[in-house]
Amino acid sequence: MIKLLIPIFSIALLVSCGTAKNSSKYDKAFLSAYKEIKSSDLKKNLYVIASDEMEGRDTGSPGQKRAGAYMVNYYKNLGISYPKALGSYYQKVPSDFMKKFGGSTLPDSENILAFVEGSEKPEEIVVVSAHYDHVGTKNGVVYNGADDDGSGTVAVMEIAKAFQSAKKAGKGPKRSVLFLHVTGEEHGLFGSAYYAENPVFPLANTVVDLNIDMIGRDDPENRGKQYVYVIGSEMLSSQLKVLNEEANKKTNNLELNYKYDDPADPQRLYYRSDHYNFAKNNVPVAFFFDGIHEDYHKPTDDPEKIDYELLTKRTQLVFATAWEIANRPERIVVDKK
Repeated sequence: MIKLLIPIFSIALLVSCGTAKNSSKYDKAFLSAYKEIKSSDLKKNLYVIASDEMEGRDTGSPGQKRAGAYMVNYYKNLGISYPKALGSYYQKVPSDFMKKFGGSTLPDSENILAFVEGSEKPEEIVVVSAHYDHVGTKNGVVYNGADDDGSGTVAVMEIAKAFQSAKKAGKGPKRSVLFLHVTGEEHGLFGSAYYAENPVFPLANTVVDLNIDMIGRDDPENRGKQYVYVIGSEMLSSQLKVLNEEANKKTNNLELNYKYDDPADPQRLYYRSDHYNFAKNNVPVAFFFDGIHEDYHKPTDDPEKIDYELLTKRTQLVFATAWEIANRPERIVVDKK
């Protein structure tokens, strides 16, 4: 998550931890896909994404490109392709674009896009996003960014796997789902800004952005709790917060904390991650977040400190929310400003 330098501004049975209960006609397909989200796989991928080999994944750096190549190979191995209109998994984010907004020293970089096409409403797009950059290496010390935002990165990868498993079983989503890994977040939300200005799919056809930025830890205020902060879910749509809460009740029933769900909050978290570049274009958003912990933007944000059980539950919640939005008869309304 970008650092704020100046604070201004019906199978109705819960079988076991991590198992969903729900009541839609997609029950069996949902449950089968939901079970594809596994703690062991999240951990395996995060230990790669947040390894020293990736050199802190600074925007446009060789380490970030290595992380990106790992993600692309992951999608290829699952049979998940890219948007046809893009022609590859990579959307170039030019240095000149970032320079205009303060990223004067950054080289060219790339957003990474994977795509599962919808079966009935393919032109309507559900976006699940996370940034895969971090702050790099400083004075020879690697800032691995396991939580920020390695956790979101691997969550998006795991959610994509779940949707692809449903598609292979002939129960894929009705709407298309775009898995958007953006670059340049730490320097100024550059990758999502570039996508918003150069969308592969029209923003008018974009139903929602579910953005994941730091979901693998807990903050001091919630130490040991089963919770997640949800930000922005009722800013633009009267339905999104309701659907997310329903998905939560059907799955792990986490405590949904709305402390930061206020544009006037002094931390200004609504403006500090990639969902905001969708929200300001009138696309409903929900931002999933674990809070500011003691290793935030420090070289001690390492994969061994992640709570993988809690990371799994939060990932399952985002998947369940995306599933409902992708498969409901009507797209969610945009009825707030």
